Amino acid sequence: MEDSLKATSKTNKLLKLILKIAVTTVCIWYVSGKIDFAKAGAALHNANWLYLFIALFAFIFSKLVSSIRLNIYFRNIGIHLPQLQNIKLYWLGMFYNLFLPGSISGDAYKVILLTKKCNVSYKKTTAAVLLDRFSGLLGLGLILAVYSITVLKDAFYIGAICAGAFLSCVGLYIIIQFWLKDFITSFFPTLLLGIVVQALQVICAYFIMTALNISTHQSAYIFLFLASSVVAVLPLTIGGLGAREVVFLEGSKYFGLLQETSVVISILFYLITLLTSTWGSIYVFKDPLKKKDHSYNE
Repeated sequence: MEDSLKATSKTNKLLKLILKIAVTTVCIWYVSGKIDFAKAGAALHNANWLYLFIALFAFIFSKLVSSIRLNIYFRNIGIHLPQLQNIKLYWLGMFYNLFLPGSISGDAYKVILLTKKCNVSYKKTTAAVLLDRFSGLLGLGLILAVYSITVLKDAFYIGAICAGAFLSCVGLYIIIQFWLKDFITSFFPTLLLGIVVQALQVICAYFIMTALNISTHQSAYIFLFLASSVVAVLPLTIGGLGAREVVFLEGSKYFGLLQETSVVISILFYLITLLTSTWGSIYVFKDPLKKKDHSYNE
């Protein structure tokens, strides 16, 4: 019976991976058929690498803040990781999320490892990791709501996005208040850090646009960047690749932006994510939570 369940689990993971690859391929194929590669290539060729380097650092800094936010949730359930080790674990999770989507996700790996090493229940570690994700989404939603006011003309869409962001914050607070009380003291600090994380990624996007010499319609591009980030969270493609580009492509039509430029912004952000996540591969071979003379539950 147990062997049968394991076989079924492996089959399901394989099918999910195949589906992700298929959706990613379709998205890339769709985008490639809609843009002028000569124009996109010219935009990349003329990019200012100094500003791209600054964009890379802004993204890395956003991930460092994300790791601090996650560690707050860990401390709520009695897991006291030194920040350096928490960063190593976080980077390894980024690597797994991007490069091994069909095997074990970074979030699942963190839950399994911490449950074993720290003697904390599976439910608590799972809740901590999921809440970290949700607090990031709330920060994303709130900044998206602000930009919607500046770039959208339809009051209905503006109201829907703002109401959705506000109600999501209230809804998560109520869930934590009644069902996840261990984390209630961290709601507002982690929400603030979630906003900081997304603000740093917006800065990253601004530097990408500066590198591409984009000086007009910047708010519209940022709105598309934020909207594509929401879509990229959905487990439909590999690391959001393809899904982001489709959002940028279709959104550029709505705002009257250059499609090639929009897609190049998306591709450069993905490459920055890829480069940053690659460093996590170091900890595949080197245990990020190797103990010295302390316990993580102290």
